[in-house]
Amino acid sequence: MTGPVQNLGCLGAKFTEPGHIAVVDLSDPDNPRQIDYPTFHASCDAVARGLVARGLGPGDTVGVYCSNRVEFLEVFYGAMRAGVVPVMMGILNSADTIHWIIDNSDVSIVFCETGLAGNLPADVPGVLVDDDGDDGLSTFKDFGPFEPFQPDADSVAFHAYTSGSTGRPKGVLLSHRAHTWVARTISEDRHFSPEDRMLVAAPLYHKHAMNSIKCVLHGGSTVVLMRKFEARSFVQAINTFKTTILGGVPTIFALILRQRDLIAGQDYSFVRLATIGGAPASDELIDNVAELFPNASINLIFGITETSAALFGSHPESGKRPRHSVGYPMPGNEFRLVDGESEDFGVLHVRGPGMMSGYAKNDAEYNKRMDADGWFNTGDILRRDAEGWYFFVGRSDDMFTSSGHNIYPAEVELVIERLPEVDQAVVVPAPDEIKHTVPYAFVVRQAGSDLDEAAIKQYVLENAPPYQHPRKVIFLPELPMTGVGKIDRRRLESEAVRLKENRS
Repeated sequence: MTGPVQNLGCLGAKFTEPGHIAVVDLSDPDNPRQIDYPTFHASCDAVARGLVARGLGPGDTVGVYCSNRVEFLEVFYGAMRAGVVPVMMGILNSADTIHWIIDNSDVSIVFCETGLAGNLPADVPGVLVDDDGDDGLSTFKDFGPFEPFQPDADSVAFHAYTSGSTGRPKGVLLSHRAHTWVARTISEDRHFSPEDRMLVAAPLYHKHAMNSIKCVLHGGSTVVLMRKFEARSFVQAINTFKTTILGGVPTIFALILRQRDLIAGQDYSFVRLATIGGAPASDELIDNVAELFPNASINLIFGITETSAALFGSHPESGKRPRHSVGYPMPGNEFRLVDGESEDFGVLHVRGPGMMSGYAKNDAEYNKRMDADGWFNTGDILRRDAEGWYFFVGRSDDMFTSSGHNIYPAEVELVIERLPEVDQAVVVPAPDEIKHTVPYAFVVRQAGSDLDEAAIKQYVLENAPPYQHPRKVIFLPELPMTGVGKIDRRRLESEAVRLKENRS
């Protein structure tokens, strides 16, 4: 990137036409709010002025601790306009974790909802985003013109905290330079425009939703913002607002497809793009989504907080994306696959312009993941085909061994999900005295199915190596999910251990 670094908080600032809607806020579904671009920008400037009036400036940090609503975006982008660093805090975190994040990022003020204020330390003031009183955001704002902070190449824009599945979450430091490039690259690759309306229900404190917002603002599009995902409300929003772009994990799309009474007879030709990320999607799910949205490109996407989502996209010569591919390398990135049986299979290491600047107060972890030459170890296993398309295989943390064989759960899950009566499957390790671990499968059957354990085991034996077949199949009405909408594998792993111990 050449020339001055753009302030990430100013994304979409060129769109100033009154009535051009930036956000449709469905945090109160009975009272939708439509906020146009001039109003949104004025509120962002008012937040920036309010922060400066209280003595905060470049490098200071503030917390953003609320559910999906336009005020989250006003604080997030307004703070960055002042050079103040917003710290995204998950609303499902315990009070202890919130205290730890505040200390880890040196947060001085937290913008939060009234119902969450009790989780804040006594010595950290809260500004209530849903209150019009003296402690509310409307009072905090100072409306008027504002000259945005000019970042340099190393200026941190915001902190995003990882899920912390293996301990305390890590505060990822993300720069203005990196994420203005990310916003432009993804938005242009996916052709966001002022005519687009994107439905977002994933939590804004998670990278998937926040990257979506960046694309919306860069393209001058409209975001239809739900407080949280609920399948029937999601489908109703598609119907009401004619959203052209949808995104979510496979579970979200599987739940959409179950709302047969709401989708029956609807014409969804207006949907042009559906992005599916966070986990592999089965052939049947892809086919069903494509059938429901006949004019939509169905794109599997891949990215992690530390390296951005601007890694893979379209082929430069408009080549047709193979099924299950997460895309073709975007210009500017470098990739290598290591510790695999060939140069086309292994753990993905990345070097590129969208990289993080570090971890908050955790140089040891940063140095462990990032080498001296700028290569970051993602911990994700991918493969590359002869044409250069990449395919996600699984997390290296999820891979387990059985009698010396490496088992990648995603591969077995895709086999099970090819069965017509299976909606979803998750494969996890269970301890075994002889084989070290063996696969257990948790399966959601389609409504009305009487598919049994023996049929699933036999199908996998016929269509995969013998060591991959699940030694036990557990049927569930639905799979447990984390707060960001991903399948909770750790919970299922614990259940597999419990079931194994009870059988012993």
